[in-house]
Amino acid sequence: MEFSILYAIPRTELLDRFFLGVNQIAGSYGQFWLILAVIFLLFRKTRMIGIAVLISYVLVFILGQYGLKNLFSRMRPCQIDQTFALLVDRPSSPSFPSTHSGWAFGAATAVFLGNRKLGVLALIWASLIAFSRMYLFLHFPTDVLTGIVFGAIMGILAFRITACISSRRTR
Repeated sequence: MEFSILYAIPRTELLDRFFLGVNQIAGSYGQFWLILAVIFLLFRKTRMIGIAVLISYVLVFILGQYGLKNLFSRMRPCQIDQTFALLVDRPSSPSFPSTHSGWAFGAATAVFLGNRKLGVLALIWASLIAFSRMYLFLHFPTDVLTGIVFGAIMGILAFRITACISSRRTR
């Protein structure tokens, strides 16, 4: 069933360029979110958001990239159906969960909890990143959905850790 969802996604040259651009900006290891965190760290008003984004990134990296992916070792759609014309290099890492989706929604959730207006923009961008993973035939829908939920949980956890640290500093 998941392959039928992936095959049903309309693909055009314009969409190819768009989602390749999204993928490039996101970075091979979600570096976009690290850059955003550094920018947030530069300003006192957004510093705690930056810390929360960094914490969520590290949690997804350790628990998702090195934990869950190795635990489940699920093959990617592009590793199973090698006849599908890929727009990017074929990854060799496991598919489940999508850590790109995890990094994106972890960071976007942390931003949203710290600043609703910026958070809405971050969530829109995170959604584009998550969808791009299916569009590019790199992840199954359940990989992406799990990455979204996992990332959001890590973002909430990171924000709470940051709030706890912040409240202890002000005492």
